[in-house]
Amino acid sequence: MTPRETGVYPETFAEMEAVLAEREAQKKKSGRPAALSVAEQLLLTLEFWREYRTFAHLGDDWGVHETTVHRTVERVEAALIANPQFQMPKQRVFREAQIVYSIVAVDASEVPCERPKKTYDGKGGLRS
Repeated sequence: MTPRETGVYPETFAEMEAVLAEREAQKKKSGRPAALSVAEQLLLTLEFWREYRTFAHLGDDWGVHETTVHRTVERVEAALIANPQFQMPKQRVFREAQIVYSIVAVDASEVPCERPKKTYDGKGGLRS
C-alpha cells in the first residue's frame, strides 16, 4: 500500500489502525462480528475519502452492502475525530486566516430612456 493509493503514508496508516483497534477493544458488547477487519475498514474509508466513489460501488468492490460501507465510514471517521492525534484545528483558526475584505460599488441611479414620446390621436391609435 502506497501513499498514492490511500493518500496517507504507511506510518500514518498504522497509527490510524492502532486507534481503531483500541476502539474495538473498548467495546462492551461483542455482537455480530464485523464483515471487514479493522485494517480493511480503514482502507475502505481511505478509498472513499481519496476517490469519493459511491457507497454502492465500494460495497461491490469489498463484497458488502452499501449501508455497511456507510456505517463503516461513519464509525471510522468518528473514531479518528475523537482521537486528539487526528483532530483538525478548530474552525475559528481557519476563519481568522481567511478574512478578506472587498468593497463593491454599484451605480443604481435612474436614467430616463432615450426614445420618442408616444402620442395618441383622438381615435385610440398611436401616432409617432
